[in-house]
Amino acid sequence: MAKTTRVVFGADAAGMPLKDEVKGHVAAAGYEVVDLNEQPAADFVDAATAVALDLLSHDEGSMGLCFDEYGVGSYMAATKVKGMVAANVSDERSAYMTREHNNARMMCMGTGVVGVDVANTIADEFLKSNYAGGRHQIRVDMLDKMA
Repeated sequence: MAKTTRVVFGADAAGMPLKDEVKGHVAAAGYEVVDLNEQPAADFVDAATAVALDLLSHDEGSMGLCFDEYGVGSYMAATKVKGMVAANVSDERSAYMTREHNNARMMCMGTGVVGVDVANTIADEFLKSNYAGGRHQIRVDMLDKMA
């Protein structure tokens, strides 16, 4: 399993302030940061799709964080991209477990749901976790066949 070294960010207008805060936190932790939206994407669909496609074109050392007002829209858009496992997360434990058990490579968060401190901790938990594989691979394969 590749160690996370590269983190890709995306956001629409509502997600920009939280994205910028978390991006700074992740950069300070020593990760390579790739911001696909220095300016806000026209829509969360554009931002989430760009992050998902970028991740799929890079090895498993790349993970993604996408932000909109509630996180749900980015999550729905990302999971329409074949091969992308993403999660809409608003707590730290879910961020860790969806990476460990579901091999999620992308977290979607909402500015109307989580604040800066929780978003930073979600990013920390997501980025430090590793996919466990084993018995969990069956469900990851099932998810991939659905998209």
